[in-house]
Amino acid sequence: MLNQRAREILVYIQRFQRERGYPPTIREIGSAFEIASTNGVRYYLNLLEKAGHVKRSEKISRGIESVGRAQATPGIPILGRVAAGQPILAEESVEGTLEMTEVFGRADGLFALRVRGDSMIDAGILESDYVIVRQQDRASAGEIVVGLLGEEATVKYYQPRRGRIELVPANDKYAPIVVENAADFRILGVVRGVIRTVGSA
Repeated sequence: MLNQRAREILVYIQRFQRERGYPPTIREIGSAFEIASTNGVRYYLNLLEKAGHVKRSEKISRGIESVGRAQATPGIPILGRVAAGQPILAEESVEGTLEMTEVFGRADGLFALRVRGDSMIDAGILESDYVIVRQQDRASAGEIVVGLLGEEATVKYYQPRRGRIELVPANDKYAPIVVENAADFRILGVVRGVIRTVGSA
C-alpha cells in the first residue's frame, strides 16, 4: 500500500506528463516536493515501481513512465464544430482533446463538438460551448442529440412524430427542423454535458 507522499508523487508524474508530453526528471520531482536527495526521490519511485504504477529506465534522465490503471487516460477528441442555428457542414478534423474522463467516465464512445449559433440557449447551450456527446445511433424523445442531415450536423432536441422527425431548438426565434424522410437523417450521439469557459484566455 502506498503512503501519502508516494501517491502525491504519482499524481505529479501523471499531471506533468499529461501537460508537457514527457515525464519529469528525478531532480524535478525532488524540487517539487522539496526532497534534497536524489536517493530520497528514488525511494518513492521504487515504491511506485514495485506497486506497478511506474516503469523506469536508468539510462535516460526522463525514464519514468506511468503505467497500468494509474496511467493518464486519453482525452475526449474534439472533432470540429456543430451548428446551434441552421445546420452547417460537420468538420471531421480533430482540433484537440478535452481531459474530461474524470467527469464522464471512460472516453470510449465520447466526443466533443464546439457550438455555433444560439438556437439552444434556453437549454443552457451557448455559442462557443463544448457539448460532450455519447456516440450512439438511437435516442429517446426529448433528448438533446447531435443529428446529421445529409452531410450537415446540428444539435437539437429530438422529437420523433408519426411519419416524421422534428429537431426542436431551445430558442423561440427558430422553428423546428422537420425531417420528412428518415433516410436523410441519422443520430450521431446524445448530448451528455456542456463545458463553458469564461473570461479571457
